[in-house]
Formats: sequence, C-alpha cells, structure tokens
Amino acid sequence: MAASGMAARAVLVTRPEGQAQALCNALRQRGLRVYHQPLIDLQGLPELAPAARQCVLDLDLYQHVIFISGNAVRFALPWLEDYWPQWPVGVNWYAVGAGTARALAGFGIHAQLPGDEMNSEGLLRLAALRELGGQRALIVKGEGGRELLRDELQRRGARVDQLACYRRLPITLPAGAMAGRLAQWRPDVLLISSGEGLANLLGLLSAEESAKLWQTTFIVPSQRVAQQARAAGLEQVRVAANASDPAMLEALDVWRQETGEM
Repeated sequence: MAASGMAARAVLVTRPEGQAQALCNALRQRGLRVYHQPLIDLQGLPELAPAARQCVLDLDLYQHVIFISGNAVRFALPWLEDYWPQWPVGVNWYAVGAGTARALAGFGIHAQLPGDEMNSEGLLRLAALRELGGQRALIVKGEGGRELLRDELQRRGARVDQLACYRRLPITLPAGAMAGRLAQWRPDVLLISSGEGLANLLGLLSAEESAKLWQTTFIVPSQRVAQQARAAGLEQVRVAANASDPAMLEALDVWRQETGEM
C-alpha cells in the first residue's frame, strides 16, 4: 500500500482490450491507482487465405508447431478445430510463454516452453529446435512482426511456413487525446508490453508531449524494447524478465521497494 500520508502511485497498463483485467486487478490489490489504455487493437482475419488453409490441412505433416502469443491461440485454434477434431500425433507443440501454454492446454495441447526468456530467442534455445535438417515447422502468429524465428529455423535446415491469423493495428485517438489522458492520470509508471505498443504510444504524442514522459518510469518486457525506449529519449526504463503479468508485477514491486513505497 502507499505510505501513510502519500497519494497512491498511479500505473498505466497498456495491454490490448480484453487482456488487461487480471493485471489491473493485481495492481489494485497492491493499493495502486490503475488506468488502462490499450495501444494495440487486435483483429482476427476474416477467413483463411488459400495458402493458410493448406497449412491447416497439412498440420499432421509438421514436426514443430510454434505459437508466438496467446493471441495466436485465440484466433487460430477455432480454424484448426474446424479441420482437426482430433489433434494429429507426432507433432511437437511450442508456446512462447506460460500464458500461451495455458491457452493451448485449454484445447488439450501440451506445449514446450522456453523458460524465463519468453520470446523468439528463448524458443531458439530449446534443444528440440537446434537440429532441423529436413523437418517442417509452422509458426502461428499475427501479420507482420519479427522474422528472427523463421529466419533462424530456416538456417538450421527447417522448411518453415507461417500461419497469420490476426493483425495488430495501432489505436487511433484524436490529436491531443493521449496527452490529455496522461495529464489527467499522471501515471508514475507505464507498463509496456511490446516495442510495437511503445511506438504506437509515441506516435500519438507530439515531440513536446513525449518530452514530458522522459522522467516517467517505463517497465518494458525486454532489453530490445528498452533500447527502443532509450533511443526515443525515455530515461527511466526498467526491464522485466518478460511480458507476462508475473514478470511485470515483479519488476513493479522492485521499483516500489527502491523508491521507498513498500
């Protein structure tokens, strides 16, 4: 809780709509003022393109099927279930993080996890993905994004296909609206889930408005996003172990301890 006589610290959560409730609840339980402003809008693709449909039909031909987010599970599994009432045998399933694995478990799929490094780099450290000569891999993802995983799996000898099942769009707000909300909420900390979200936030602000955030604390999910934040002029950047709720909460708790609130 906030120290006696001090106003509760304010935290801005920026996860997409429908994916922030658990994190917001955990923050409120810590006695914090919590605000939620999504920075990314997620939209499922309306239908399977012919190439994507072929990937789904060929599911039993892949040795490795990798889901790079919980959103990939959310949007792709209904498609897969339409074609596969029973999951094919002989497939190794992978999830980028614990939340993604839990989502897959809800469909009866047990997935391998990379550990604390919940990103493409962590997946690439898994022993099962080191030697892939002649094997096929399917990456289930959103449109666009990083190609590190695909490129490295191909370098290791795999034949790689990608199944895009949703798109990420920057939220749109009237000019000055984001700055107005920040001025009203006065967050002490912003929890940023991705580099794309950070870019969208800065895109909603003028240079003068962005400068007002230079001394605000940002908690980001990786060193890569931290570098992006510092390059934009943000000075108070802390790096969580990954983008999961527990990792973000742990980083926030460390910040609170170091700033004397706990």
